[in-house]
Amino acid sequence: MRFTKGLQANLALQKLQFRGVQLSKTQMDRLASSPMAQFLYGGARPCYTRCKSTDAVESLTSPASTSLKPFAARYHASSTKTSSSVLNGFGRAVMGCGQDFQSFMLCVRRGYLQERARSIVCASGSGFQGGGNESNGSETESSDASVHGRGPPHGDDLDAWNNWHAVLPENDGRNHPVPAVDLFRVIESSKDSKFDIDYLGESTKGDMNVRPEAFEYGDSSLQEVAASLDGSLEEIAKAEAKEAEALLDALKIPRRFPHGVASRGIFCSRTLSLRSITTIGYDMDYTLIHYNVHAWEGRAYEYGMNNLRSMGYPVDGLKFDPELVIRGLVLDKKRGNLVKADRFGYIKRAMHGTKMLSNREISELYGRELVDLRDEGRWEFLNTLFSISESVMFMQMVERLDEGSLPPEIGPLDYKGLYAVVSKSLFKAHVEGQLKAEIINNPELFIELDPELPLALLDQKEAGKRLLLITNSDYLYTNKMMQYAFDKYLPDGMGWRALFDMVIVSARKPEFFQKSNPLYEIVTEEGLMRPCYKATSGGLYCGGSALMVEKALGFHGDETLYVGDHIYTDVSMSKVHLRWRTALICRELEKEVMALAHGKDHRVKLIELMNQKEAVGDVFNQLRLALQRRTAGRPAQTDKITNLDERDLAENMQKLLVLMSRLDQRIAPMLDADGEYFNQRWGYLSRAGLWDKSHLTRQIEKYADIYTSRVSNFLRYSPFMYFRSQSQTLAHDVEAESPDVENGKDELPTMNNGSNSGNFEGLVESTESVTPSRR
Repeated sequence: MRFTKGLQANLALQKLQFRGVQLSKTQMDRLASSPMAQFLYGGARPCYTRCKSTDAVESLTSPASTSLKPFAARYHASSTKTSSSVLNGFGRAVMGCGQDFQSFMLCVRRGYLQERARSIVCASGSGFQGGGNESNGSETESSDASVHGRGPPHGDDLDAWNNWHAVLPENDGRNHPVPAVDLFRVIESSKDSKFDIDYLGESTKGDMNVRPEAFEYGDSSLQEVAASLDGSLEEIAKAEAKEAEALLDALKIPRRFPHGVASRGIFCSRTLSLRSITTIGYDMDYTLIHYNVHAWEGRAYEYGMNNLRSMGYPVDGLKFDPELVIRGLVLDKKRGNLVKADRFGYIKRAMHGTKMLSNREISELYGRELVDLRDEGRWEFLNTLFSISESVMFMQMVERLDEGSLPPEIGPLDYKGLYAVVSKSLFKAHVEGQLKAEIINNPELFIELDPELPLALLDQKEAGKRLLLITNSDYLYTNKMMQYAFDKYLPDGMGWRALFDMVIVSARKPEFFQKSNPLYEIVTEEGLMRPCYKATSGGLYCGGSALMVEKALGFHGDETLYVGDHIYTDVSMSKVHLRWRTALICRELEKEVMALAHGKDHRVKLIELMNQKEAVGDVFNQLRLALQRRTAGRPAQTDKITNLDERDLAENMQKLLVLMSRLDQRIAPMLDADGEYFNQRWGYLSRAGLWDKSHLTRQIEKYADIYTSRVSNFLRYSPFMYFRSQSQTLAHDVEAESPDVENGKDELPTMNNGSNSGNFEGLVESTESVTPSRR
C-alpha cells in the first residue's frame, strides 16, 4: 500500500504509541508533524468548523462520548490548544463537519484509534456519514462530510452504509459496519480469478484481492493510492519495499528468519504458495514430537544390544556413540561399510566397522561402483534419526565379526546376514513395546518440548487450513505424546485433537500412500476399534489410505502439503504417488547452519589455496605443452616461448612442480577437516567434498518442496507465505564480458584467466577464483 506523504507510516507510529511502544525522538517529531497529528492536535490546519447542529455539539458530552477524553488528553502535550479544543475538533469531525473528515475516517477504518473511540464513531450512526439530519451545513461542508466522494449519502439508512463502508473491527454489541476483512476477497477457487496460475506457475487459490466495490464506492484515498502507482513502478516498488522493511522493524517482526536466526529458516527447493494449500498433513515422531536423540536412540541401542546378548552375541564393552553415524549415509550390507555418496552416487567417504577408509582404499573398493538405492538388498539409506541406533550397532558388530569374536554355535555369517540379525533385535524392542512403554511413563526424559509448535498449527487452522495427523504410531502412544507436548500450550480448554480435522494412527506408511488398507474407527479412550467403511471430518481412525482421506475431506494433489521427517516414507512416497506438496523436517539443519558459519574462514582459506594451485597448474600445463611441442620439433604456442632457453623452461617447470607439491600438502588435511564442526568423520550433512552436494541433499531437492529444522519455524512465516526457490547455479554461470556486437557480427569475448599473462608471481599470489562454477 502506498504511504502517501508518509501518512500511513505516521499512523502506524500512533498505533505503536497506543500500545506503549517506546518511540525515538525522531519518530515522535515525525509523528507530531504528520497530517494526522495536525488534525488531531488542532494544529495549523483547523480540523473543525462552526457546528450547525446543537444535537451534534451535545453528543460530545453524552455518557457514550466520555471515553474520548483520555484519547484527547493523550495528545494534549503536543497540542497548541487545550484538550477540549482537540476533543471538540475530534467530535465535530466525527459528525461530518470537518474538512479533514476523510482523513479521520481513513484513520478509524485502519484501526489506529482506541476501542472506545471506535465505539463512539459507531454509536454516532448516520451523523458521521454527513448525510443525516445532524449535518445541515453548506454544500461545501456536505461535500467534505461524505466519506467517499462518489458514494451516495445514506442518512439514517445503516443498511446502505453497511453495504459500502469499511469496518470497525471490534463488535461490542452496537450497530456498526461490515467487518474489515469484507473489504477484501479471497479466491476460493482458481476459477474465481482472471489468472488462475501466477507467473511462477503456482495456483492463485487463497490469494486476497481488494473487492471491486472498494474502488467503485470507496473513499478517495484508495483511488489516490491506485493513481499514485501510475508512475515509474520500479522506483515506487523500491521505495515501498524500504518503507515495508522499516515498518517490520518498527513492529519488531523479523524480516527473514525467526529471531533473526538463519538456522530456524524455511528453505525452498521448489516454489510453494501456502495460500493455495487447503490441507496440511503431519507425521508425528521427529516431526510434531521431537525426541532427544541421545536419550531415545541411546535407549533403543541398549534394548537392541540386550536382545543380541540374549542370542549369544558378544556385546560387552560396546557403548552407544551417536557421533559415529549421521543421517544421509548409506549402509553397504555386502561389504560391511558405511559410505557417504555425492549427488551422482560416487562414494566420497567410507568407514569399515568403526575405522575410516583412506581415499586409496575407497578408490580400490568403489572405483567402478555407484550407490544405487534401487538395489535394496545391498544398500540401506539412513533416512531418519531412527536409523542411528541401528547403524551404530551394525558397524560395531562388523568389527566383532572381523575379529572372529562370534561364537561357533552362532554359525557362519556374512555382513548381510549380520545386518539382518541386528535389525531384527532392534525391531523386537519396538514390537514388544518396551521402549515406548518407558517413554510413556517418563516423557520428560525423552521429549524436547517446543511451546511455539502448537501455536504454529493454531495459526494454520485459524487461516482455514484443514490439518491432518498421519502417523505409524499406535493410538495410545500417539495420544500420550500429543497430550504431553501440545495441551499445555493451547488455549484453555482446548486439547490437541481439536487442532486436527482427521487423525490417522497405525497408518502403515509408506503403504498408506499406495494401497487401500482396512479402515477402523477408534471409539474409546482405551483405543477400542470397530470396522469402518467411510471416513468423515473430525474422525479418529486406524489404517486406511491417503485416497480415502482425500475423498472424505474433498481435497487433492497440489492443494495438500505433507510434513514429515522421513525422506522416503513421508516425503518421497506422498510426492511420487499423490503429487502432494511436501516439507521435510531435518533437525540437524540447525547444527549444520551454525557449523557452516563457524567453518567459513576455513573454507575461504582452503578455496584460496586451491585457486592458487589451479592458477599455478595452468601455467605449468602451458609450459609442459610447450616442451612437448618443442621436443617434437614443432613451434610452441607463441614465438616467445618457442625461443625461450631450454634451461629456463626446465627451471620454471621444476619450480612450479615443487610449489604445487607443497600446496597439496597443505590442501589435503584442510579438505579432510572441512565440515568437522558438524561431524569429524563425515563432514557436513549437505555436502560431499568441498564442491558437491551430498546424496541426501539431492534427495531433498528432488522430493521436498521446502525443508526446515522444526515445524514451529512456520510460526514466523505466516500461513500465507509464498516460498520462492532460489537461482540454481550451473557450470557455465561464469562472469564474462558482454559480447561485442559490431558491424552486425557477434563475437564471443576472449576468456582470459591470466594463464598467458606472463606474470608468474601475480598468478601465484592471486586470490581470485578461477573456478567460479565450483563454488
